[in-house]
Amino acid sequence: MITDVLIDLSKNFPAFDSAINAGLIVFARIFSFASFAPVLSRKEIPITIKVAFSFVMTIIIVPLIGNLAMPVGSSLILNLFLNAIFGAIIGFIGSAIFCAINAGGDMINMQMGLSSAMMFDSSTKTQSSVFGTFLALFGAVIFLHIGGVCWLTRALLRSFEVFPLYDTALPLAKIISRDYLIIVTSNVLFVGLQIASPVLLATLGQDIILGVISKTAPQVNVFQLSFLFKPVMGVAIMIVVLPMLVNVVTDYFLSFAQIY
Repeated sequence: MITDVLIDLSKNFPAFDSAINAGLIVFARIFSFASFAPVLSRKEIPITIKVAFSFVMTIIIVPLIGNLAMPVGSSLILNLFLNAIFGAIIGFIGSAIFCAINAGGDMINMQMGLSSAMMFDSSTKTQSSVFGTFLALFGAVIFLHIGGVCWLTRALLRSFEVFPLYDTALPLAKIISRDYLIIVTSNVLFVGLQIASPVLLATLGQDIILGVISKTAPQVNVFQLSFLFKPVMGVAIMIVVLPMLVNVVTDYFLSFAQIY
C-alpha cells in the first residue's frame, strides 16, 4: 500500500521523486561516513543512533544541495554504492589519526608488563589492552572537547562539493594525497612514542636498577619483582604526566584540523 502511494507520488510529482532519490544517496554517504568516522564509529554507539544521526543530517543537507534531479541514464544502485564508498573513505581518513594514540596505549601496556592482562572488549569484539582502551577513550573526549564534531560536519558538507551526488568517478586524487599518507603513517610511531615516552623511560630505568640488583644479589628474584614494580610505577607516571598529555593530544589533533 505504501509502495503504491510512493509510486503514484513519484509519477505525479517529479520533484518528490528527485528528492527521494537524492535523500537515499545522501543517507548512504552519511551512514557510511558515520560507520568509519572517529568517535561516531565506536562500537559503543548503537546502530540506531547512527541511523538517526544519518537521517537527521540527510533532512538538513538535501535542501542545501540544490539541483536534485537525477541525470538521464544514471543508475540509482551505482550512485548509492559510489557514495557509500566515498563516505567510508573520508570517514576512515579521519579515524586514521587515532591510530597513533592507540599505538601509544599499546606501547605503555606492553612496557608495564600488562600484555598478559589483555581483556575481551565486548564493544569491539576483539582483545584490547587496558591502557590502549583508556587512551582511546581519552583521545575521544579531547576530540569532542576541541570541536571535533564540528570538523566532521564541515568535512561532510565539503564532500558534496568534491564529489557531487550523481558523479560516477571517485576523485581519489583530491581526497587522498601521498604527503598526507606519509605524515599519518609516520605519526603512528612518532606520536605513539611521544605519548608513551615517560612510561618507557621510567620502566627502562627500573630495568637497569633491577639488572644491577640481580648482579650484586643473585638470590633476589628480580624477575618476580619486575611484575610488582612495573605496573605501580607506570600508573604513578601516568597520573603525573596525564595533564601534559592533554596538551600533546590536543596539539596533535589541531595539527590535522585542516583535513576536515
